[in-house]
Order: sequence, then C-alpha cells, then structure tokens
Amino acid sequence: MACLLKQIKNMTKTIVITGASRGIGLAVAEIFAANGYNLIITSRNEMNLYKAMEELQLKYNHITVSAKAFDLSNKSEAIAFSTWSLSKSIPDILVNNSGIYKPGNISDEPDGALEEQIATNLYAAYHVTRGLLPAMIKNKSGHIFNISSIAGQKAYPGGGAYSVSKFALHGFSTNLREELKPHNIKVTTLFPGAVLTDSWGDFDNSNNRIMVKEDIAKMIFVTSQLSAGACVEQIVMRPHLGDL
Repeated sequence: MACLLKQIKNMTKTIVITGASRGIGLAVAEIFAANGYNLIITSRNEMNLYKAMEELQLKYNHITVSAKAFDLSNKSEAIAFSTWSLSKSIPDILVNNSGIYKPGNISDEPDGALEEQIATNLYAAYHVTRGLLPAMIKNKSGHIFNISSIAGQKAYPGGGAYSVSKFALHGFSTNLREELKPHNIKVTTLFPGAVLTDSWGDFDNSNNRIMVKEDIAKMIFVTSQLSAGACVEQIVMRPHLGDL
C-alpha cells in the first residue's frame, strides 16, 4: 500500500499560476485542482490569496495547495517566487497570468504608466519563467501559458501602454517557444478579448455578451492535455458578437 501511495504521489502533476487569487487565475486553479493537479499559486494581495487557497484546499482535499504572496512586478520578488516554487515542486505547467490594466493613450496617459504595466505584464512573466526554466529543462518537459490580450495583437483607442506591454509579452512568448522546442517544453500565448472579471464591476452579462473566466480556464486545460507532438502556439478568444 505504501508503495502504491508513493507511485500515485509521483504521478501527481503540479501547476504554477500567477495572479491566482481571483479572475482568470483563480478559474485556472479551480479546473486544474478538479483534475488532480497540485497547485502553487501567488498574487500580490495576501488576504485574497489565502482566502482562495483555503477555499480550494477545502473543496479539493485530494491535492496540495501552496500559496505565498509576492509582488512579481519587483524583479527580486519574482525571482524569490520562482525559488520558493521550486522548493515545493518542479512545475509541469506554468501560467503567467499576473497583469494590470491602466487605460490611456500614449500621448496623454500619466507618467509611469508604461513602466508600471511593463513591469507587471512583461517583466513578471520574464523573471518567473527564467527562474523556473533550468529545472523544467532538466526535466525535459513542461508547458508555459502566457496570458496576453487581444490588445497584444491589435491596437485600439485607449490601449496605450497596456497594449504596448501585451505586444511585448507576445514577442517574449514567440522567442521563448523557439528556444524551448529542443527541450520538449511547449509555449502557448492566449489573446482573450472581453472577459467578465472584477474589472467589469457590476456589468450585466445575463445575455452572455462577453466571455466568462471559465471559458479561458477550460481552453488552457484542454490545450495542456494534447499529445506530446502537438503544440497550440496561439489562442485567440473573443466574445461571439465581438468586443465591446
């Protein structure tokens, strides 16, 4: 029996998710936990993070949920998060989901808007990934999901620095994918359009005008389950009737 339990433990896979205390990140944690993955999660808001951890662990007591708050826009904390994560497990899947949206135009947005959004939307993914990669490369397996935005494919009024940061994340993903092909590590970029999260406030979505966070989570999970020979490089998801 002890031998069997050890084998089961060794078969359990681990997913690392940033920005996991709410929204898309929490939905991703939920679907992978339901399918037997151990979770390593982080977000900047410690209170929300530990509430999410408690709820996930209570609901899915057959898996392990590890959580610790980090500000991934800070390089040293992003590196510290990677080190802490590896002390728990080498990830089979990494979802770089931490992000921030500040609307504005390049010509008139507040000073610092670019630096703040680049730090959260690009540098966080860059430094977390770099911290985890040596162990993943040694394992010769893995799948990295970078959550960009439809704004990372097409400019639009009010996109400003946010759009710039998401275009940059797309470039990071594209280069990373080529680099990691020989190491059997896949890289997928998601470009979601409008998704009902806290940022939409009390938006009435009773007529399904925009997507829900579970749509994104389901797509990530399904993509992660393909054969070793298949890689979905990009996923573009938009509301059926188009973005608002």
